[in-house]
Amino acid sequence: MKALTRSANPDVARALANIVWLGLERLTQIAVAIVVSGLLARYLGPDNFGKWQYATTLLLVIAPVTWVCGAEILVPTIIHRTPAETGTVLGSAFVLRIGVSVLALALTWIWIAAGGPDPMVGAMLAGLAVTLLFREPFIGVINSWLQSLTYSKPQLIASMATAIAKAALVYVLVRMAVPPARFGWLWALEAAVIGGALVMYYMRRHGGRLGWHFDRALFRHFASAGTVFWIGLICMYLFLKLDRLMLAHRVSFAELGLYSAAQQLNENWIALALMLSQTIAPAFVYRVQETARLKRNLARLFAMTAALMIAGAAILDALAGFIIARVFGPHYAGAADIFRWAVWLSVPAGIEAIGNLVLLKYQAKYVLLSKWLLALAVAFAVNWFAIPRFEGYGALIGLAAGYVAAAAVNFYYIRFRLNA
Repeated sequence: MKALTRSANPDVARALANIVWLGLERLTQIAVAIVVSGLLARYLGPDNFGKWQYATTLLLVIAPVTWVCGAEILVPTIIHRTPAETGTVLGSAFVLRIGVSVLALALTWIWIAAGGPDPMVGAMLAGLAVTLLFREPFIGVINSWLQSLTYSKPQLIASMATAIAKAALVYVLVRMAVPPARFGWLWALEAAVIGGALVMYYMRRHGGRLGWHFDRALFRHFASAGTVFWIGLICMYLFLKLDRLMLAHRVSFAELGLYSAAQQLNENWIALALMLSQTIAPAFVYRVQETARLKRNLARLFAMTAALMIAGAAILDALAGFIIARVFGPHYAGAADIFRWAVWLSVPAGIEAIGNLVLLKYQAKYVLLSKWLLALAVAFAVNWFAIPRFEGYGALIGLAAGYVAAAAVNFYYIRFRLNA
């Protein structure tokens, strides 16, 4: 681990500083998620809370549609272009993403108006879906630029500040007893504020000007080069949310609320592995050209991630009953056992996230697509068998099987690529 902490290396120093800020941001998000989930769960009750969780699940299934030209394409492009070209790279990506986001929002609203989802779910989703206009076109584009600098501090500070403000506003709205559907607009406001703050920061770093330009050739490149990655990410998020989508057709919204309560807390923990991999990728994987050094870095990253996830899961497992009782109250006691099992999914999720960096480094888009198609197919098959028999526990088995399938593809590709 000495090589990971040698501060004389500027890339390492920046990455370690990023990890510190990442840890603070993740702890803040976990704390806010606990507070917000507890407030909403107690206020809405299991049935409406289940509908709220289903609405957020639908949003997270729709959102990947806006991820065309994702960070796996944009970050390496910024790194390998001159600073003078950054405005053109970001501007071309923005035009592509905002166009797709507007279309996705319009189709979502049309589907809601046509009576597609449950009326309450649709009312909640209507506000939540507005986040599509800000997350990828603004936050995602500027965050890719920050990732290329191994400097995510501005985005993390903005995220922490707005998360705390959102928690305070949720408390106020609960005290005011506002209708459940109104809460979705608060999430849209949060995304708009973060996007605005990052745009202002970018302009300050560039002489008060945005300086984004549209380049037709680069636009076409992003639209085509990112298509396979884009479809792969859509498959990935379908896999991650397939448990709730399939479970909703087998259990009541109240039972779905119990399962979702446990999984919402767990997903904030698993997100640590994903954000950890994103923040260290440029310094320890993307910029490393020597195969031997890359192998050493990967071995250390796998070990570090596994140790972190196991330690965290063990603590959360031991405290599951206490956490669920304090956060959600007595009506959600059934979520404790689900949470106790769910937290161990962070181990294969973290290992998969680190292995995935090699696929992104070498732009192995067809391997990425094949991996998530396989994970989705495996999870669907396992869910089809296990959910009718074990309900929420069956959904966890499906997620675990999918993660193992995805990690297996990663390891096969790493062995093939780095030993070739």
